[in-house]
Amino acid sequence: MEKPYHIPVLLKETVNALTVKTDGIYLDGTAGGGGHSHEILSKGGKVICIDRDKNALNYIENLFSKFAAFKNRYTLVHNNFKNALEVLEQLDITCIDGAVLDLGISSEQIDNRERGFSYLGDAKLDMRMDETQSLSAKTVVNEYDEKELAKIFFDYGEEKLARKIARRIIEKRSQESIETTGQLVKIIEECYPRFFQGGHPAKRVFQSLRIEVNDELDGLENALENLISVLKPKARLAVITFHSLEDKIAKQTFRTLASGCVCPKSLPQCVCRHTPTISLVNPKGIRASENELQQNSRAKSATLRAIEKLE
Repeated sequence: MEKPYHIPVLLKETVNALTVKTDGIYLDGTAGGGGHSHEILSKGGKVICIDRDKNALNYIENLFSKFAAFKNRYTLVHNNFKNALEVLEQLDITCIDGAVLDLGISSEQIDNRERGFSYLGDAKLDMRMDETQSLSAKTVVNEYDEKELAKIFFDYGEEKLARKIARRIIEKRSQESIETTGQLVKIIEECYPRFFQGGHPAKRVFQSLRIEVNDELDGLENALENLISVLKPKARLAVITFHSLEDKIAKQTFRTLASGCVCPKSLPQCVCRHTPTISLVNPKGIRASENELQQNSRAKSATLRAIEKLE
């Protein structure tokens, strides 16, 4: 049996949260292997599939072309979901019936060692979701200064040994260019105690490099607000996050938009005149079930948050 390009997490929960309408227009901003889009199409919706990875779009085209019922019901767009407003404008679409963002890295990107996302094995340092962009992990590791590297490792990976690892990278690259994931892993491992028990030493550094290379956090809040702005009244946005940094942005953005007054508590009366524009469908978020975790361990860190636009 052919291995799927990507195993979507919280699939049923996400699509159920969207309350898909027949012929409704939905935006899948991180299409990946097309899992969420497939479910939306199966329920009668139309989907705009956006992804930065051309490999993903090629996979989806090959997959969806096999379903006669899907014909003319989906549009594939090579772009970043942060540019969703421009994409919709080019398609002459002013509002949509729902949207989904699966912010995690795809299974194919992790499992395909040649993409350079994994700290297991050895491959060229890359980590680009969009292989047409110039910035890669190799560029970051070999050209950023020590202070910049330490900041990335600490801010994006919450790496406690950020300064030590950054310093060691500078030392090693002064001798030879750091070209592969294996070289980088070895440098990181040298910074940790021999019998370290806290998981793979390179996990946090690789996460932080991936976030930096793909600019995953900058503009996320604005992107969420933009998507909400084009939702029809009572339409929903579902977002799946995979680490605390992006989940914090989604949670705080949604809470602010769902709140009334946002004035400082020190003020005697409201001056902001802020009114809620959304309601929280699941205020505490939804996590993967035990059954799903048994089938897909990568769902462990996933959190689904959904909102509904007010009328």
